[in-house]
Amino acid sequence: MTSTGVGIKVSTIIGSLATGSINRKLAKALERLAPAGLQLHEIPIRDLPLYSYDYDTDFPPVARAFKAALAEADAVLIVSPEYNRSIPGGLKNAIDWASRPYGTNAFTHKPSAIIGTSPGAISTAIAQQHLRGILAACDSPHMTAPEAYLHYTPGLIADDGTVADPGTEAFLRKFLEAFASFAGSVLAARQPAGPSAP
Repeated sequence: MTSTGVGIKVSTIIGSLATGSINRKLAKALERLAPAGLQLHEIPIRDLPLYSYDYDTDFPPVARAFKAALAEADAVLIVSPEYNRSIPGGLKNAIDWASRPYGTNAFTHKPSAIIGTSPGAISTAIAQQHLRGILAACDSPHMTAPEAYLHYTPGLIADDGTVADPGTEAFLRKFLEAFASFAGSVLAARQPAGPSAP
């Protein structure tokens, strides 16, 4: 729980820009399966222009809105595919917008987790390793276990987020519960200490 007592507000960033992305289906599944104390909502990144430091003195409205929404969240969940053994360009672009200009990084001290799915045999494992390094550079404490890269098969997750395989659903619930615990611990550590006893 946060200091407001309303649960942990999680901004979900979907790395794929495709409407029919299987990672978008995964994100919907996570919304359906999230425990009561975890409130997931997507922050879209599709309309962000390519980042340049020329914008640092005057962000475009879409970038200001993205960064403000991220700053208001308690935690971040990144749901992303793997492109060419790394993260998609659109996701990296969004992270660059959120972390700039220097001194205004919206990821600072914000707990994060990574999950992804792919039809490939190694799923999104390499992309996630790259992303962990980026999040570390952004000063975002990230959950290292359990790792979550799903081998996607046709029909595994429906468009509405329904998960067909009970074992996969159970794993996703376990992942979300672990993230709720991790994020709660990070946020609690950031709370100012109360007055000492006399």
